[in-house]
Amino acid sequence: MKVSEFDYDLPDHLIAQDPLACRDESRLMVVRRENESFEHRKFRDIVEYLSPGDVLVVNNTRVIPARLMGVKEGTGGEVEVLLLKKKEDLLWEALVRPGRRARPGTSLDFGKGTLKGTILDSTEVGGRLIRFECPGSFEEALYRVGMMPLPPYIKKYPADPRRYQTVYADREGSVAAPTAGLHFTGELLDRIRGAGVRVVAVLLHVGLGTFRPVTVPEVESHHMHEEYYEISPETAGVINEAARSPDRRVIAVGTTTVRCLETVADEQGQVGAGAGYTGIFIYPGYKFKVVEGLVTNFHLPRSTLIMMVSAFAGREKILRAYREAVERRYRFFSFGDAMLIL
Repeated sequence: MKVSEFDYDLPDHLIAQDPLACRDESRLMVVRRENESFEHRKFRDIVEYLSPGDVLVVNNTRVIPARLMGVKEGTGGEVEVLLLKKKEDLLWEALVRPGRRARPGTSLDFGKGTLKGTILDSTEVGGRLIRFECPGSFEEALYRVGMMPLPPYIKKYPADPRRYQTVYADREGSVAAPTAGLHFTGELLDRIRGAGVRVVAVLLHVGLGTFRPVTVPEVESHHMHEEYYEISPETAGVINEAARSPDRRVIAVGTTTVRCLETVADEQGQVGAGAGYTGIFIYPGYKFKVVEGLVTNFHLPRSTLIMMVSAFAGREKILRAYREAVERRYRFFSFGDAMLIL
């Protein structure tokens, strides 16, 4: 399967640069897998498409200030570090730019001594292992010198960085937001619960696996970087109860939630509690085991994310939906509008 089959034309002016003033004012395209036409609503209308007994599953990961701007000790050369994965206390896998100068043994300084790091080795994905040191708490130092790691297509830092967090984010560890959840407000979630829908959380720390570009020509040749996940026994029990009933649906908020659920689901659609790392790669031909509905944003061309939603709803239908979204001037990517696939 060619990566080029997941391409589409997108004018730059449709890439959202700022979040809307109200989260749930975003537009919502409703895609029904058995219908050819699409519905166009506001995101707050999503409650009308949910039924009593449904389970809405969110990812409660929280983005950390993982982007560090510093200098090389000795030369003063500027360096940018993006933290990817915590390996152990003070040891992180990271991307470093410019990479050609980030050789093992290089010492880095962030915030004039607030945080220091030493590059130990290279990693298989072109990153680096960095050992950090600081006078006090690493987390406190990180929040003093780090910045929110926004995607490169967002050209300016948001006035309120909290808008790049979901309202239910409470488990720190991601380097990118699970953006489908950015549309929910506390009030909207209360309305959803009031309609008889269970809202439960899983955890998947968004890392390189989610946003790493696909650089190979064949889809099957792409390798996903692993990301950490957790699902509690309580959450698994709620999801399994719904999965056993033909009148209840398991609806995932975001592709990261899908990756978590499909990793731990068996062939009968039952999910197991636990924690670990997943490198699952979902593209057309995949048979979903537990997810029956999906809330998602509009994704980059040729990305693993558009491949996943194509697996869920069909490539031709998704590309047709994207063309219609362009024609109707939907807002795309992280701060953009949303899609509900049922």
